[in-house]
Amino acid sequence: MAISYKLENFEGPLDLLLHLIEKNKVDIYDIPIAEITRQYLDYVSRMEQEDLNVVSDFLVMAATLLDIKSQMLLPAEPSEDGGEEDPRAELVARLLEYKRYKRMALTLQDMEEEAEALFYRKPAIPEEVARYEPPIDLDGMLDGLTLERLRRVFESAMKRQKDKVDPIRSSFGTIRREPVSLETRIRDVMGYARKNRSFSFRQMLTRQGDRLEIVVTFLAVLELMKMGKIRLTQEHIFDDMQMETLEAEGEEEDLELEGIGEFE
Repeated sequence: MAISYKLENFEGPLDLLLHLIEKNKVDIYDIPIAEITRQYLDYVSRMEQEDLNVVSDFLVMAATLLDIKSQMLLPAEPSEDGGEEDPRAELVARLLEYKRYKRMALTLQDMEEEAEALFYRKPAIPEEVARYEPPIDLDGMLDGLTLERLRRVFESAMKRQKDKVDPIRSSFGTIRREPVSLETRIRDVMGYARKNRSFSFRQMLTRQGDRLEIVVTFLAVLELMKMGKIRLTQEHIFDDMQMETLEAEGEEEDLELEGIGEFE
């Protein structure tokens, strides 16, 4: 609910009472009830207010003041602690509480006016912070990927490769090839991953020639997974493995391949 106040009129009977007390410069704890009641009734008699709810509030306070005035004319009744009970005590407590709320309302209004003169800059995230990516968790990436599952996928790939071999032509003899470099194969696989971004393991194996190349390619995939360069997922056992590169597009980093040997 919004807090409002008026300077020309009084918000209620307590506001009028507080105004009369401050105008007469009297102690709020020792209100001259006869004089304040007279001034209050004089103001009420001159009110031009059509709202019956507002008028009734002022009339109720007028009746309260008259009741307090009559009680002060009578002999004072002793209180529980042996002193005399002041008929004005309850009214004084209500006036003090109203005065506190009124001061709080004025303070809040001043704060609102000061806040209107302030302008705030819209929040902005630095580009380097927006592009930040948390370090790759290799343990989480390889979670659920067991050696048994890798063996089954490898055997499935080998069987597909074997089925492509012509049994007649294969008996003609074998031409020995040059040693297969694991380092070269790692760079080939990474280049393929950077170009295709997301692909299947079997799709990549269609480019391989013989069993040795498949084995070295499989080892290259494992090495790249250890480096955190690619991610490998598999929905079910014997399903094809899906791979994707973890490098941001256009940000190609050099591969550290020291100690990688060759296979014959």
